[in-house]
Amino acid sequence: MNAETPSDSDHGQSAAPSGEPQGGVSRRAVIGWAGAGVALGAAAAGSVAAATLRDSDPAPAAGASVDIPFYSDHQSGIATPVQDRLHFAAFDVTTTSRDALVKMLKEWTKAAAVMTGGREVGAGATGLAEAPPDDTGEALGLPSSRLTLTVGFGPTLFEKSGPDGTTVDRFGLKAKRPEALIDLPKFPHDNLDLARSGGDLCVQACADDPQVAVHAIRNLARIGMGVVNVRWSQLGFGKTSSTTPEAQTPRNLMGFKDGTHNISGSDADALGKHVWVNPGEGPEWMTGGSYLVARRIRMHIETWDRTSLKEQEDVFGRTKREGAPYGKQQERDTPDLKAMPEDSHVRLAHPDSNDGLMILRRGFSFTDGTDGLGRLEAGLFFLAYQRDTRKAFVPLQQRLAGSDKLNEYIQHVGSAHFACPPGIRKPGEWWGQALFG
Repeated sequence: MNAETPSDSDHGQSAAPSGEPQGGVSRRAVIGWAGAGVALGAAAAGSVAAATLRDSDPAPAAGASVDIPFYSDHQSGIATPVQDRLHFAAFDVTTTSRDALVKMLKEWTKAAAVMTGGREVGAGATGLAEAPPDDTGEALGLPSSRLTLTVGFGPTLFEKSGPDGTTVDRFGLKAKRPEALIDLPKFPHDNLDLARSGGDLCVQACADDPQVAVHAIRNLARIGMGVVNVRWSQLGFGKTSSTTPEAQTPRNLMGFKDGTHNISGSDADALGKHVWVNPGEGPEWMTGGSYLVARRIRMHIETWDRTSLKEQEDVFGRTKREGAPYGKQQERDTPDLKAMPEDSHVRLAHPDSNDGLMILRRGFSFTDGTDGLGRLEAGLFFLAYQRDTRKAFVPLQQRLAGSDKLNEYIQHVGSAHFACPPGIRKPGEWWGQALFG
C-alpha cells in the first residue's frame, strides 16, 4: 500500500495484462490536474440527457488506446489494468423520490457506456444553439484513454439516522443492505474529516488522461442535477501499485515501492477467493460484486524528508533504491519477514502475517496544495476491493493502526465504504437494477 493503509506492498491489487499500453504522456497528463475542481463545479449546469451513440461522432484520434469493455460480468475499474489518473466522487442523494433516483441511475449507465467508448453523451457538445449542450465538451477529439467507471452504494443509501436519532429507510432498501456493508469502526490515529468521508453513492473514474476522467465525473454530476450533489471528490495521479507481475512497482510519494505482492487481475482463482462476492454471501444483488474501502491518507512529507535513509528503510522493511525486502536483492524476491523490524509496514501487512488475508488495491498519489502552514497536502488515496470488508480491510487496518511504524509519518483523514454491484452485462441493464428491482 502506500505509506499507510492496509493495502500494503503485500496486498491485493489488480494486475494488468502484459499488453497494457506503455505509451507516451499526453499534454493534459503533463499539465496535471490544475483547474479540475473548477471543471467539476461547472458540471451542475445543463439538462438531463440520455446517452446515445451517433454515426456522426468523430472517429477516435490516431494512436488511441484500446477501450476497456463496459459490458462484463464484473464492473470495470476493479480487476482491470490500473490507469495513471483518477477522479473519484462521492455523492449525496438529495431527492426523496425513488423513481427519480432510478431514472438517474439508468441515465448514468447509458452515459457511462458511451463515454468509456470515447463518445459524446446525448446529442453531444454542439447541439441546439438555444439549449445547453448534452455533453460538457472538454473531451472532444480525445480517445477513451482506457476510461473505466465504477459505481458503489454507501450505507446511508439504505438507512440513515433522522433528526430524532431514529433510522430512516429512505428508498425501501433497508432490508437489502448487505451485512458486509458495515459502518467502518474508528481506528487508532484516525483524524477523519466528515466533509471528506462517507457518501450515498460513489463513482470511480480512472483513465490515462486526466481530462477524460474529469469529463466523465462532470457529465455524471450534470446528469444527476436535482437528484444528487457531489459530497466530496478526489483527484489522483501516478498509480502507486504494480499492474503486472513482470512490471516494476511504481513508487509512492515517500519514494518507496509498495503493493508488490498484489492480486493479479488475470488470476481468476485469487479474485474469486479474495475480491468477488460469491453466491449465497449476502443479498443476491451483490453476487459478482465487491466491497470498496476508500481512504484519504495524508503523508507528513516534511517530517519524512528529514528522516535518515536507515530509518525510512526500517519503516518499510525494504530498500529504497531496489525495493527489495531486507536480506534480498530484487523487489519481488520472497521476503524473509523475520529479517525486518517487527513494526515494519511490509512485515505487518504481508499475507503471511495475516493468515493469507489479501485485498485488491488501486492506489493513487495526490497533492492538494498546502495546509496553510507551509506544508504540502499530499499523500495516498487508497482504494481497496475485497469480498467481505469485515474479514479483510478491518482486521488488516486494525493490525496496522496498532503497531505500524509508518503511523509516525501518515494519518488517515478521509474514509468511505461502498458496495459495488456486479457488472452490466448488456445494453438495457443499469447500475443497481437488481437492488431496486
